[in-house]
Amino acid sequence: MEMNSKAYIDEYIERAKKAQKEYEEFSQEQIDEVVMTIAKVVHDNAEYLAEISVDETGMGVVADKLAKNKGKARIIWNSLKGKKSKGIIERDEATGITKIAKPIGVVAAITPCTNPIVTPMSNAMFALKGGNAIIITPHHKAIRCSTKAIEMINAELDKLRAPKHLIQILDQQSRENTKNLIASADIVIATGGMGMVKAAYSSGKPALGVGAGNVQCIIDTDADIETAAPQIITGRIFDNGIICSGEQSIIMPESRYEEMLKEFEKNGAFVITKPEDKEALRAAMFIDGAMSRHAVGQSVKTIAGLAGISLPEETKVIIVEADGSGEDDILAKEKMCPVLTAFKYKTFEEGVEIARANLEEEGKGHSVSIHSNNKEHIEYAGRELCVSRFVINQTCATSAGGSFYNGLAPTNTLGCGSWGNNSISENLDYKHLINISRIAYFMKDNHVPTDEELWGLK
Repeated sequence: MEMNSKAYIDEYIERAKKAQKEYEEFSQEQIDEVVMTIAKVVHDNAEYLAEISVDETGMGVVADKLAKNKGKARIIWNSLKGKKSKGIIERDEATGITKIAKPIGVVAAITPCTNPIVTPMSNAMFALKGGNAIIITPHHKAIRCSTKAIEMINAELDKLRAPKHLIQILDQQSRENTKNLIASADIVIATGGMGMVKAAYSSGKPALGVGAGNVQCIIDTDADIETAAPQIITGRIFDNGIICSGEQSIIMPESRYEEMLKEFEKNGAFVITKPEDKEALRAAMFIDGAMSRHAVGQSVKTIAGLAGISLPEETKVIIVEADGSGEDDILAKEKMCPVLTAFKYKTFEEGVEIARANLEEEGKGHSVSIHSNNKEHIEYAGRELCVSRFVINQTCATSAGGSFYNGLAPTNTLGCGSWGNNSISENLDYKHLINISRIAYFMKDNHVPTDEELWGLK
């Protein structure tokens, strides 16, 4: 198997290297046309690709995946459009540094079943924007839909006379093939479970992985709850809760706790407070401390059925009050289904500590959502909590990965820094997939400080 797998992967690598070499001759304009075409194929076939991904993976919501396919295609292309990624990309007269972008070579991308269309799409866009070729190894539960998306993209790239095999996807999914792929490529992107991310970092090649999500949503005393509640619910139920940037916990002020809960109920939440119902929900969502595969990406009705709880017909999301934060209650962990955990605090500082405890248990480095109009409080949380992004007064599920309404780089791969055992603490994009050469000109007129200036000597 070892030799067969190695020979199988070597063929992919050889084809990718040949294609990448040809692609290096493309102009910036040609590169951008290729990258735009990748997005356009997903955008124009969004509904079909949403349907086949839900059908194959058995998780998520077609309407939400349709919105994601269209939305991510639009915002990622908008962000890449017009940016230089080939040749001289910057001249800094003040420092005398000229930057020249060069491809890394062959990118290996491990993609998840939770985002089987948009993650291969965005990884391919970033790789090709940087002048690279890419080989995708999809999750075994999403081989058919991910492969179909790549086939559709390649059919359009052929019309542009792009080199064949610039984008490839493995037709045989196995751990051995993935292991050989990531050991043979020039750089690895790993989006998915921590096992795959760790494997990527152990490949001996530069790797860009992501950490686990567990978004803590802190609601300040001055928050406009009539706006915040529907935004949070929208984020929690989006694609049946499988988005890593989806809101997980609502941390609310004791002084407005009941009022805020009522607003959530008004917007379709069902609040669970009985100890026996809480225990049933824990058992339905977690098995031996890990998320149950039977609950991942399932509807609120399915989750209630698994827990033996009856819900009103119009219920959109379940809210369950935790019995403690962090390690004191498993409900503080990431729940990849339409369930929110509620916590209450006396002071904003205490609310931040609840978020910290929950993140220490799971999700450190990823994202925090804050609904507040108090800049001091927002920046206090920003200083105190070890996450890579703070999303303010927005639906975190659809904004942490970049939005037309914030400055975060649009992506589907969200780095979590060293806190999440990742090499980047920002949203992955094309700049992580290029090498930059720097020309350093001699600056004869630069000022050299005297000892007095340098050390402040008198």
